[in-house]
Amino acid sequence: MKVLFVNGSSHKNGTTMQAVKEMQKVFEAQNIETEVIQLGNKPIQDCIQCGYCYTHAKCVFNDDVNEFIEKAKEADGFIFTTPVYYAHPSGRILSFLDRVFYAAGSIEENPFKFKPGASVAVARRGGTTASFDVLNKYFGISEMPIAGSTYWNISHGAVAEDAAKDLEGMQTMRNLAKNMIWMMRSFALAKEHGIPYPDTKKDAHTNFIR
Repeated sequence: MKVLFVNGSSHKNGTTMQAVKEMQKVFEAQNIETEVIQLGNKPIQDCIQCGYCYTHAKCVFNDDVNEFIEKAKEADGFIFTTPVYYAHPSGRILSFLDRVFYAAGSIEENPFKFKPGASVAVARRGGTTASFDVLNKYFGISEMPIAGSTYWNISHGAVAEDAAKDLEGMQTMRNLAKNMIWMMRSFALAKEHGIPYPDTKKDAHTNFIR
């Protein structure tokens, strides 16, 4: 099994990455592969709603977004992590995920559908729950079960060295990883025993025209 992380921080080894590392320890101890997509500090193009993905099953901008969608096809779970900027996720991760989920929704077999996802927000002090809520919206519209923990998936620290001092935050990360492992294994077992996925439909589209 494999879990894909997206780190929405521009810092490769900042406070957000410490939360990722704490979860990686749990996954690796259970022989589950992990890969971190580090968005870094390079510019990321916003979605421009051009519709290219509707006919080509990929984004018009050929960058890390399309590569991530391809990797998602083979992944079993996803965790999106973000630092908090003005009580909100980083613009970087939002631009990335807007395009990822918009383009992936045009693929006949959506690579995210029925796979567990989780979001994590890291801040010096405030804005974590608002950021956490924003990232969870991607799962809710994509038929992805959401993995939770023993507290909201948040941790605190101004610099990387602070992360380990948030004992409850690190415990929350470990428990989140354990819960996701259980979910992935349960889904795999259900598939092995022939339990079908829900037969959901997407043929109704309500548009109110004045």
